[in-house]
Amino acid sequence: MVTFEDFKKLELRVAKIKEVKDHPDADRLYVITIDLGDKTKQVVAGIKNYYKKEDLIGRQVVAVDNLEPATLRGVESQGMLLAAQDKQGICIIAPDREVQLGSTVK
Repeated sequence: MVTFEDFKKLELRVAKIKEVKDHPDADRLYVITIDLGDKTKQVVAGIKNYYKKEDLIGRQVVAVDNLEPATLRGVESQGMLLAAQDKQGICIIAPDREVQLGSTVK
């Protein structure tokens, strides 16, 4: 079980996707630049089979801002996009209206 105190440690923030590139060494990964309002970050996301690059640019998403960086197939990921998965595939979690970049998700 995750305690409420553990959950509160996560910094979930609204970001906007600024750039999407193919990962140089992985068929299912994108390298995505997100804008969190006060900074930009690079995240590696396994959503290539579900989204076209052009459909992602400009979208607001929910990102984990304080996740420890990880290297995925040789590329550093500085956060994570939240998504749901079911039998139809992956769906990015996003606010239902435009909100200020960097807004916290509670």
